[in-house]
Amino acid sequence: MTDDVFIDLAAALDRLPNGFPQTPSRVEIRILKKIFSPEEAALAGQLTGKYETIKEIATRAGLNEGDINRALLSMAQRGLLWAERQDGRIRFRLAPFVVGIYEAQLHILDHELAHLVEDYFLEGGVKGLMTPQPSLHRVVPAQKAVKTEWILPYDDIRSIILESKTFNVRDCICRVQKDQIGETCRFPVHTCLNFSHTERPPSAGDVSQSEALELLDQCEEIGLVHTVNNVAKGVFYVCNCCGCCCGILRGITEFGIENSVARANYYAIINPEACTGCGTCIERCQVSAISDDNGVSVIDLKRCIGCGLCVTGCPSQAVHLERKPEAETIHPPENFSEWEKMRLQERGWIQ
Repeated sequence: MTDDVFIDLAAALDRLPNGFPQTPSRVEIRILKKIFSPEEAALAGQLTGKYETIKEIATRAGLNEGDINRALLSMAQRGLLWAERQDGRIRFRLAPFVVGIYEAQLHILDHELAHLVEDYFLEGGVKGLMTPQPSLHRVVPAQKAVKTEWILPYDDIRSIILESKTFNVRDCICRVQKDQIGETCRFPVHTCLNFSHTERPPSAGDVSQSEALELLDQCEEIGLVHTVNNVAKGVFYVCNCCGCCCGILRGITEFGIENSVARANYYAIINPEACTGCGTCIERCQVSAISDDNGVSVIDLKRCIGCGLCVTGCPSQAVHLERKPEAETIHPPENFSEWEKMRLQERGWIQ
């Protein structure tokens, strides 16, 4: 097979709400070749963002059901496709590249793939992925920085975890990727938390509920930003992000994409009379929104993402979060289906 199957797959991925923009060098084709075999690429390129049965896929693609059944299941296990069971039948759809396929490739993320991904980001991938709205991720404020009586329900990540039944922690692919290109992060790698409301068989990386909550606290303590999938209902993971490695936050810190992440509906305020100018908040801010002004820390509210790390780290309790007024509050899409619809509209794929 020629590169055509990978070119077609790249186009199919770009038609999904998340996008997979083309670069001048077509480095994205080399990335797909590292992840998919030609046969897998040809099959995956036939799928869309709609869940379909094996029969529906085979009929549309002119393929034999028996020939593709095993391939679809194998690809779903490796995160290349998404699968769901409905009415006793399993259905498949194409997974987006980010967030989706890429995050599932920790086991093959070697030096070569890490450099290819970095090249993709630098050649326009980050801009193409992070600029369209709604954003891929949104910021959840540090739980110790917000008052329980006015925290918004979709921001109360502790309650969401307490309502969940299974928990899993895995390495942060962003830090692994950076380490592979020789830029080792000062923050720990094992920080990405997934959880589910349904029971499932035990899996490598599983932790208890108390361990999941402890990880959340540890990440706040060391200064990592909580980000989640940008929906009000259906949050199932927490990424704990740094501004140097996280592709989402790098949109702000490196690529000048102001809304690469949906900001929390809170903002930080520093009491200049209580501020001792110790610089802790400046060091903890992952998006460089705080600076020193004659020995007093000041916040650039145009850059503040409302994460609350300055609040939880301040030794003199000079910082606090305020909830934005309702007129300025931007609520996330209700669920993933609504998010995908809004994103496709933003990208001009549907009316």
